[in-house]
Amino acid sequence: MLVLTRKLNESIMVGDNVKITIVDVKGDQVKLGITAPREVVVHREEVYREIQKENQLAANAKANLDQLSKMFEKK
Repeated sequence: MLVLTRKLNESIMVGDNVKITIVDVKGDQVKLGITAPREVVVHREEVYREIQKENQLAANAKANLDQLSKMFEKK
């Protein structure tokens, strides 16, 4: 893990087109501003993990439906 120290209103660049700026610091909470192209998806980690979990469940459900439909195919 790369650890960087930044002050209020300072930024870091991720690649050529994603900029992360320290917007506010209060106690143990830091607010980040993220500037990125629309095609770059940005989520909080806990939201990202939930999306991945739901996608996996949906993929498994489709696989189960495919298996079920094969059982009812006419031979």
